[in-house]
Amino acid sequence: MRDAIKWTANTRSAASSAASGASLALLNSAEVTKARAFHASIPGYEPTPLAPLNALAARLGIKGLYVKDESYRFGLNAFKVLGGSYAVGTYIAQRLGKDISELSFEEITSPETKAQVGDITFYTATDGNHGRGVAWAANRLGQKSVVCMPKGSSSVRLENIRKEGAEAWITDMNYDDAVRYVNSLAQKDPQGVMVQDTAWEGYEEIPSWIMQGYATMAVEADEQLKAFGEKRPTHVFVQAGVGSLAGAVQGYFANAYGADCPVTTIVEAAAADCLYRSALAGELVAVGGDLATVMAGLACGEGCTISWNILKDKASFFASCPDWVSGRGMRVLAAPLRGDEPVLSGESGAVGAGLVSTIMLDDEYAELRETLGLNNESVVLCFSTEGNTDPERYLSMVWDGFCPSYREV
Repeated sequence: MRDAIKWTANTRSAASSAASGASLALLNSAEVTKARAFHASIPGYEPTPLAPLNALAARLGIKGLYVKDESYRFGLNAFKVLGGSYAVGTYIAQRLGKDISELSFEEITSPETKAQVGDITFYTATDGNHGRGVAWAANRLGQKSVVCMPKGSSSVRLENIRKEGAEAWITDMNYDDAVRYVNSLAQKDPQGVMVQDTAWEGYEEIPSWIMQGYATMAVEADEQLKAFGEKRPTHVFVQAGVGSLAGAVQGYFANAYGADCPVTTIVEAAAADCLYRSALAGELVAVGGDLATVMAGLACGEGCTISWNILKDKASFFASCPDWVSGRGMRVLAAPLRGDEPVLSGESGAVGAGLVSTIMLDDEYAELRETLGLNNESVVLCFSTEGNTDPERYLSMVWDGFCPSYREV
């Protein structure tokens, strides 16, 4: 028998605290507009597609299903560069005594700027996508980067990071220990700067910039939905590792729609479901161990404090998904119904679509379907946060059926 999806409603979702208010303020209209303007100044910027899967929506019995396709982002096949580039750019602007709104990407990457700020080495830990984004940004600044990857990381992703000029290697540690290790290296380097998409006490400014960068994706999706004639999504499914992306998306929609905020479900890998467990516990808790899951981008056992401040008060539901949910999502998106376009979605990118399709078609999850209020009036937004960043793993799941979604006896 396959493992079951676990879920819980957020009993605090109507609450509001000083901590959530402070974190929400990081994602207000002025801040996300500033981040969007910075990204728009990067050569080659354009909004990634929002795929309207009308035939699939009809099959599922909902009004609309839209998938934000991040496989097109700056040719890097994943959304993470939005956060890394904005954090690095904001850090450089700060070193120059300016606000990021005063500088374009061209000015930040100019030889004159490099001469003023001197040599910097940006350090980070990653399963692949975030590190590649940080390395990409550092490379364009003419700066160095050091990228540490947890055990089990893809060698293909490692090589893609090295192609951006980074010093990078795979460790024998899990993700959270790799973060601590590379942070110790940054602290020992007089020119070192830690650029991590999680936060802890004493390290919150750069992670807040990363979250603001991620919000560009939510802004684009909201604008694109309106262009399709939708007033807003009724439901949002967004995946979480440490939770920075989820917090950015939740924060954007909470600020944009207030009391009319979409019903938001935070989706995690079952092997690293720290936010789901935190929702049950009523406080931020960690998950230890190897965190073994095909969803490498979600294999994080310790949540981001800034994001948790938003999610604990504003998210509607939390779901813990076995690997088969990701496999199902990848295949559903890769083999569309007639009239829909395919979406090339990797393991961490497809779990939201896999969850939605399972909820709507499998009566085992009828209670969740009803509790979420998913019906023929629902407009659902999912985020495919990566493409086939590990091409061989992608084919093994889509072609060969790795992580089957059927019930095995």
